[in-house]
Parts: sequence; structure tokens; C-alpha cells
Amino acid sequence: MSAIFENSSVQRVQSLMKELGMNGEITALADSARTAKEAADALGIEVGQVASSIVFKLDDESPLLVITSGRHKVDTELVAKNLNQSKLHRVDADYVKEKSGFSIGGVSPIGWVSDATVLIDLALDDYEVVWAAAGHPHSVFPTTYSELITCTGATPMVVGE
Repeated sequence: MSAIFENSSVQRVQSLMKELGMNGEITALADSARTAKEAADALGIEVGQVASSIVFKLDDESPLLVITSGRHKVDTELVAKNLNQSKLHRVDADYVKEKSGFSIGGVSPIGWVSDATVLIDLALDDYEVVWAAAGHPHSVFPTTYSELITCTGATPMVVGE
């Protein structure tokens, strides 16, 4: 598992966590954490504690990162309406990699290579500790709702049910 810590994306997240004064340590998982359920099962936590990074494109082609609780699916119509967008546009793996610097399944909410509009699911505030991807499908880190807001500049919003 130590090879995960040599991954450049994981190293980028780890460096930024130190720079931002985040307390959590990156954990390497034996099993994949590509989905919230996989991450929750691997960590022995509730699926709602998983802070999933979901990427969309806004009307102007710029990226939107929605940090959502694993217990929710993003209500794209609700979020688009709240952002005064015609809709949230689906993106492919190449767009995600280009804008975030991460591959799908390991998209971290921090360490992006480009600017994005960032929203955070109010439901994540229900948990003392939440877990987010750390740049690789087998790496995660513990954090808090308030720390994610501080470190990403996210706007809290109801994003699903």
C-alpha cells in the first residue's frame, strides 16, 4: 500500500493538507473507495460520512465541484436552480482529470489544478468526522465539515435528499 503514497496526486493532497494545517492523515485502503459505499465499508463508517466529490460543468463551461454526503445523490435540477444555471452539465473522465488533476474515483476536494465553483452538502454537518478521497481510489483522509468549508471555500447548500 505504500506505493499509494508515492502517487503524485496523493502527494499533492498530502502537501496541501500540511500547508493548510489540516490535522487528518491520509489512509491507504486495501480495497477501492471509488464509491461512497466502498469507502464506508472499508472504513467501518456510515455511508453519509463519506464526502464524495462530484464534478459537473456550468453553463459557461467552468467546473462545479459538489462535495456531497455519500447518503445523497446530487439533485441536479435543484442545484442548477439555486445557482441560476440552465442545468448542470455532465462531464467525462477527461474533463474531470483536466480540471481537477485527479482521476474519477479518487477526486479530492482539495488540491485542484484549476479554479472551480465549490458547493458542500449541508448533510455533512451531521457528522463529527467525514472522509474524503485523497487523490487515488485507494486513499482517503478524515476531516470535518467546517474544515472542508475553510479549505475549499465551499458554499453550504442542500444538494440532494
